[in-house]
Amino acid sequence: MKADLGHFDYWPYQNRPKIRWPQNKKMAFWVAPNIEFYELHPPNNPYRKPWPTPSPDISGYGIRDYGNRVGHVRQMQLLDKYGIRGSVSLSTALCQHHPEIVEMAKDRNWEFFSHGIYNTRYSYGMSEQQERDMIKDSIATIFQATGQKCAGYLAPALSHSELTLDLFAEVATELFGDDAGFYTCDLFHDDQPTPINLRSGKKFVSIPYSLEMNDTIAYVVNKVEPRRYGQMLMDNFDTLYQEADSSGTIMCIPTHNYQVSCPHRIKAFEQALEYITDHDDVWLATGSEIAKHFIDNYYQDAITDINNKGAK
Repeated sequence: MKADLGHFDYWPYQNRPKIRWPQNKKMAFWVAPNIEFYELHPPNNPYRKPWPTPSPDISGYGIRDYGNRVGHVRQMQLLDKYGIRGSVSLSTALCQHHPEIVEMAKDRNWEFFSHGIYNTRYSYGMSEQQERDMIKDSIATIFQATGQKCAGYLAPALSHSELTLDLFAEVATELFGDDAGFYTCDLFHDDQPTPINLRSGKKFVSIPYSLEMNDTIAYVVNKVEPRRYGQMLMDNFDTLYQEADSSGTIMCIPTHNYQVSCPHRIKAFEQALEYITDHDDVWLATGSEIAKHFIDNYYQDAITDINNKGAK
C-alpha cells in the first residue's frame, strides 16, 4: 500500500527560505471564480452521483443556471470595483453553452485555467487515456476560445486520480511547451507554493486554493451564515497577513457565481474584499502569476531546503 501520493515531500512550515512577491509585497491574494456547467441529465458514474436528489434535480440545476444568468455579472462587477482580475476555474463546455460569459471574462483580461469539461463528469473510474483525452480537450478548448495557454488545473468537482497532475503537465507541454501546465489547485496542503514531483521532471507547483474559504464548502457543507462567512475571510486574511512578515503567504477565495453572488450573500463578500484590498502591501494576482513568480525566483531554493531538511 502507498503511504501517500508521492507528489510532494513533507516540508515544515517554519524556517523556510523567505519569499517576497513583486514590488516587495508581503502577501499574494487571488480570487478563483468557478464558472461551471452542470448537465441536467449527465452520464452515470458508478463512483459518484452528480445530483443529490433523483434526476431531474430541477432546483439544483436551476440555482446553477441562475449563477450563469445573473450571478456571474454581479461578481464580475464587484471584482472590477476592487481591481481584482479573476482566475477562472472553467468548465470548458461553457465555451460552447455560454460563450458570452467567457467573452466577458476575456474582456477583463482574466485568467482561465481548466476545471475539466463538465462539472457533472468526474475523473473517477477513467483510464489513463480517457483522463488524458479529457484534459487535452479542456485545455485545447481554452486556447481556442481565449488564446491562453492554460497554466493551471483543478479537477472537475475535485475528482482526482493518482495520475492527474502528471497527465495535465504532460499534455499542456505537448500542446504549448513549458510556458503552459505548471500549477495545480487540487492539493489543499499548504499556505505557500510548494514544488510538486512529476514523472516528467517538469517544474510544477501547488498553489494554495482553500477549501475552507470556498463559498460552497462554507454555505453548503458547513452551513455558515453570510455575515459569518465574511468574517471568516477577514480572520483568515489577518492570520496569513501577520505570518507574511516572515515570508510571503497566499490567500485564495474560491467562489461560485450561484453561491457568493446571491443577493443576500454578496454584501458580506464585498466587505471582505474591501478589507483585504485596503492593505497596500498585498499583491492582487492571478494563479499563473503567483506560480510563475515562485518558479522563477524561489523554486530551486525550496527544493534545496526540502532536501536539506529531509537529510536531517
